Amino acid sequence: MIIGIGIDVVDIERFGRQLERTPGLLDRLFVPAERGLNTRSLAARFAAKEAVAKALGAPAGMNWQDCWIGLDENGPTVQVKGTVAAVAESRGVKRWHLSMSHDGGISTAFVIGEG
Repeated sequence: MIIGIGIDVVDIERFGRQLERTPGLLDRLFVPAERGLNTRSLAARFAAKEAVAKALGAPAGMNWQDCWIGLDENGPTVQVKGTVAAVAESRGVKRWHLSMSHDGGISTAFVIGEG
């Protein structure tokens, strides 16, 4: 059963400028394994994290470090712990589905939380 869906888009160039202008933003938004990626990949991962939050109803108090995008043999995966895992569990999410794409200067992500 679908518990929630979320989608987000990020302007890659604008996101890159924001990362340059705001010291510490990279460390605040991304886990160490994500921080070395190029701006396009970071924008897609940020869109995915936003989509996860939307799929959960965007509750207050979720920590950006408690959601990250990993990779396995099937592609990108949503990984959660702490605050995000607690909200997901309370809503009944047992599995995540994620699709990310980049085109025309935009990164996008679509997430489904399944129970």
